[in-house]
Amino acid sequence: MKSKTQKITTIAMLCAIAYIVTAVGRIPVVLFLKYDPSDVIVTLGGLIWGPMTSLIVSVIVAVTEMMTLSDTGIIGCVMNIVSTCSFACTASAVYKKKRTLSGAVTGLVSGYAVMTTVMMIWNYSVTPLYMGYPREAVAELLLPAFLPYNLLKGGLNAGITFLLYKPVVTALRKSGYLSPSNGNRKSRSRGPALLACAVILTCILFLLSLNGII
Repeated sequence: MKSKTQKITTIAMLCAIAYIVTAVGRIPVVLFLKYDPSDVIVTLGGLIWGPMTSLIVSVIVAVTEMMTLSDTGIIGCVMNIVSTCSFACTASAVYKKKRTLSGAVTGLVSGYAVMTTVMMIWNYSVTPLYMGYPREAVAELLLPAFLPYNLLKGGLNAGITFLLYKPVVTALRKSGYLSPSNGNRKSRSRGPALLACAVILTCILFLLSLNGII
């Protein structure tokens, strides 16, 4: 019973944080496309508690956003769910099978690749239905707008998630939400963390250049 209550509380907490981040953390990227780090929250939940947690949180947050913040209706809601799950569920599913540093990196890179591919297909197929754009116009925007947006979004999601995972897990263990690790602690290579920082910095510079700031 305690475990079930704790899981419900955790999902509610993740949903609340992800929704707040969605509401206040949106950054314009290109055209009508905006980035917010809510996928990072969803992915952290999946890496810690499994891909089903990512699925549940992404659906709840997307539906809540549709009812309160978004004007794209049910189609936009479905696209949000597909985008988030293609990244978060892929990353957490891979990591669930191999809970190591290399498994985490592989999972995040896989999520990055799957999300970018899936959303390019969905942007071409579905965007005309709810944005009112002719499909030909959407096709012309795939490479100059949608591809850079998805690459930037996936890069930021992967880099930020990687850097936050260990501190979040440590904090949850100290607070009693996670049981202490039974394995021997090994020193963590700085290489992947530096790579994650480089990816984030590159994405920020890319974002600034897209908005004409630099």
